[in-house]
Amino acid sequence: MDRNISIESIKQVPTHKKEVELVERKGIGHPDSVSDGIAEAVSRALSKYYLEEYGRILHHNTDQVELVGGQSAPKFGGGKVLEPAYILLSGRATTTVNGDRIPCKALAIKATKNFLRENFKHLDLDSDVMIDSRIGHGSVDLTGLYDTRKQKANDTSFGVGFAPFSDTEKLVLSTEEYINGPLKKTLPAIGYDIKVMGFRQKDKINLTIAAAYVDKYVKNDDEYYSVKESLVSKVKDHASKITGKEVSVFVNTGDVREESVRYLTVTGLSMENGDDGSVGRGNRVNGIITPFKAMSMEAAAGKNPVTHVGKLYNVLANIIANDVYKESGGDVEEVLVRIVSQIGRNISDPHVASIQVIYKDNADVSKHSSNIRRIADERLEHISDLTQQFVDGKIRVF
Repeated sequence: MDRNISIESIKQVPTHKKEVELVERKGIGHPDSVSDGIAEAVSRALSKYYLEEYGRILHHNTDQVELVGGQSAPKFGGGKVLEPAYILLSGRATTTVNGDRIPCKALAIKATKNFLRENFKHLDLDSDVMIDSRIGHGSVDLTGLYDTRKQKANDTSFGVGFAPFSDTEKLVLSTEEYINGPLKKTLPAIGYDIKVMGFRQKDKINLTIAAAYVDKYVKNDDEYYSVKESLVSKVKDHASKITGKEVSVFVNTGDVREESVRYLTVTGLSMENGDDGSVGRGNRVNGIITPFKAMSMEAAAGKNPVTHVGKLYNVLANIIANDVYKESGGDVEEVLVRIVSQIGRNISDPHVASIQVIYKDNADVSKHSSNIRRIADERLEHISDLTQQFVDGKIRVF
């Protein structure tokens, strides 16, 4: 297949050499990430059911999840949730096959509960959340077009990716994963709703962290601030393993001790007290938000993993960018990949795959083009391999 792959060398300052860089990561407990996680969990559950019952994944898009915050009364030693958060599941799915009804809503609610149970141990699923599934049937024209055997794109959309991660990007992502991972063993008072904002200016990185506390693990104000000091110290130690740049860490900068203003929660999640969430408002498929690099606004979580290019192309663009960078032999500073589809066109044959490369000053540009084209061509040829990886939860989408 003669694919339209455009390769060009561009002259611009790579992001890591610019004076200022901003990077954000919304942790798994942020309301937007919770929405993303639920949407993807529902898609995976439906995909597995379709595969088991019909041998192929049927049409669905479950990327419409709205989270409406509840109300709570946190206090030192343990408070209570007053009103549950409301989770609305919507979107479209194949609900009937050959006259047989599929239990889509039941599958969606079960998948939602499993996701919440596996990730947020302080959340009481019986009282802290209300789950409402309004998933309906897909439109006839899209359902007709959506056939795994045809491999036709069911949307006109684009995907964006880049490589490599800068120190700031690596640090922001790994900091959230550290706080919501290994750090929980030593600081159980830190909850799940973590947001990390990285701001680099020249060779100094500032990390501003919003971290929800779990109130039952904090006895009083002194302990609250002691935990904060420990968190700052541990994040700094972690940062020293990621970057050699100077790193400053700030936690819960909205706290006002004399006015008893602090980030205290019952469940470790801000959705318990008014914070709302939606699919697609948070991290991109690489796990971060990068205003200094190209991004797609596509909501990838919950979209079907077979022919929805808004999901496939965003992931594939990052894979291609990383392959190009790794195989460049050190000649490349930065790779930018953009892939655009046409509805009805084979997903392995995009309208264009644009690959822009920022080379180092002494690089021999001519020796790389054929290899870059090979990488893109092979990855596009085998794009359908991504589907099962999505179903198995092996690919990050937020």
